[in-house]
Amino acid sequence: MLIRLVTRLVVAQAIAAAAIGLPFSKRQLSSILITLAMVAALCGLAFLVRSGTKTAWLVAVGFEVAFIGFGLSRFFGARYVGGTLFAIIAVGTLLHPAVARAYTVLPPPRPQEPQDEVGLCDAAGDTCGGKIVG
Repeated sequence: MLIRLVTRLVVAQAIAAAAIGLPFSKRQLSSILITLAMVAALCGLAFLVRSGTKTAWLVAVGFEVAFIGFGLSRFFGARYVGGTLFAIIAVGTLLHPAVARAYTVLPPPRPQEPQDEVGLCDAAGDTCGGKIVG
């Protein structure tokens, strides 16, 4: 449940970064490309965070801290807040002890096929007596 919350926060952060960054870019190609790259990185981070592994949590914390640093440098240079406040909220959520524990627990194992049912590999092995006929 907490992993879904973090995933939704990162997706919302990507939407906010695009909604704020694109109008602020003042039609400068470099600003538009930086904003689109940030949104693409946030979407990739959302897919990674959804996995629920400890590595995903570490990458997410590192990325959000870098995003805060980038946002603060742009704030002091151009008075642009962008998604910095959202990144601060995301880092606060990621660093909460319950969320950190949720990322240390191993994900549940995938359900395995019951032994008494025939799967694709069993059915394919019996085709033509298990031999390739040419």
